[in-house]
Amino acid sequence: MITRLIESCIESHLFKGKVLLIYGARQVGKTTLVKKLCQRFPGSLYLNCDEPDIRASLENRTSTELKAFVGDHRLIVLDEAQRIPNIGLTLKLWVDQFPDVQIIATGSSSFELSDSVQEPLTGRKKEFHLFPISLEEIKAHSSQTEAHRLLERRLIVGSYPEIVQKEGPEAESLIRDIAASYLYKDILMFHRIRNPEVLTRLLQALALQLGQEVSNNELSQLLGIDKNTVASYIHILEQNFVIFRLTSFSRNLRNELKKSQKIYFYDNGIRNAILNQFGPLALRQDIGALWENLMISERIKFHSNRLLVVNRYFWRSHSQQEIDYLEEDGGLLRAFEFKWKSKKQSIPPLFSRAYPDTPFAKITSEDYWRFVAE
Repeated sequence: MITRLIESCIESHLFKGKVLLIYGARQVGKTTLVKKLCQRFPGSLYLNCDEPDIRASLENRTSTELKAFVGDHRLIVLDEAQRIPNIGLTLKLWVDQFPDVQIIATGSSSFELSDSVQEPLTGRKKEFHLFPISLEEIKAHSSQTEAHRLLERRLIVGSYPEIVQKEGPEAESLIRDIAASYLYKDILMFHRIRNPEVLTRLLQALALQLGQEVSNNELSQLLGIDKNTVASYIHILEQNFVIFRLTSFSRNLRNELKKSQKIYFYDNGIRNAILNQFGPLALRQDIGALWENLMISERIKFHSNRLLVVNRYFWRSHSQQEIDYLEEDGGLLRAFEFKWKSKKQSIPPLFSRAYPDTPFAKITSEDYWRFVAE
């Protein structure tokens, strides 16, 4: 079993008077992680909130009823807690009335769980995010050499826990199943999307525009739906950990693009499953986009596993000078360009003049470990 780096961070926050919330897509390993924590602490209770009887036992209960239900357990896990109506108020009651009891709640939809607990748990919660397995975690489990050897597989079939242990057609079949069951069944059920075909076509359009600027107006015309509906669907996909956005960075120049966005997938395998494209890298035209997607998603995992918060952007001018990825931390900028194979690359002159002394690095398939696991 591959050890998740965020596990030690979660453990260090146990029994400090706060509810711990773990967000992440289905199948990324939340249940495995919390069950492992339960094994370390005698007197733990794991509750699967997908089960109707568990939901009924926890919905709109008094503190006396909650205490009778959980007994003397000191660590209680509510897996897929967003399924419990009014879960925020239940968790508030728990943490206020039983401060010695540690509650861990997981959710595969931050839209539902986060919205439910935001106000009731103000000052009473600590949030974590679990993503598909990182290259850094694979490296720690085996070796840097082994992790690099399988880099092409990560670019094509992604890094969901079950996928990392599979190769060939079995991995491709499995990521197709994960994409179908998660993207369509969960999202359509929870958000009552009336036209699943539009969602499918939107995902395909976003997958095809990987690494490119995305316009809600253009997507609206392509799909034949209102641009506000496009924005709503994109927001739902974000909140369910399918995609994430980078907005354009603009501070000084009139020539800089403003209010522009690029959309990426948290997992390369999900993106390729949407398009049903699992061909080898040697036969692909999208290797640059796949590499950019992998590196940015790995960087997000790197920061999340350390509970670090940074601002992320891309930069482009109207004259087509561009930088793939910017990070801003404490007012300081760092610039990165992603190239699958090593090519000469320098920082764009327009950017360099506007933001002098900004560190710039090129991330290639020969030199990427410091970026994802420094």
